[in-house]
Amino acid sequence: MAFNLFIAYDLLPPGQNYEAVHNAIKSLGRWHQFQYSFWYVSTQHTPAEAYAIVLAVMDSRDKLAVINAESGIVSNWDHPPIDAINAIWFQP
Repeated sequence: MAFNLFIAYDLLPPGQNYEAVHNAIKSLGRWHQFQYSFWYVSTQHTPAEAYAIVLAVMDSRDKLAVINAESGIVSNWDHPPIDAINAIWFQP
């Protein structure tokens, strides 16, 4: 079963290993980066598994949210990436 997940994080000093966090998120499956610390991922991993994978490369003070989504609406963006998201969301 595919899960549509939104992942958000705050990396707090010291450390802030963005590359490791980005690579962990990308390893989950097809992805789109909405903002620097806000991602969409289509994955076979459960939300709890995805959380554990990303959390494993974070420092103890960092913050992480993994949200399972079935649908959503994005507004007030100059150029919303609707086509990019739909290409991932609806791919079998």
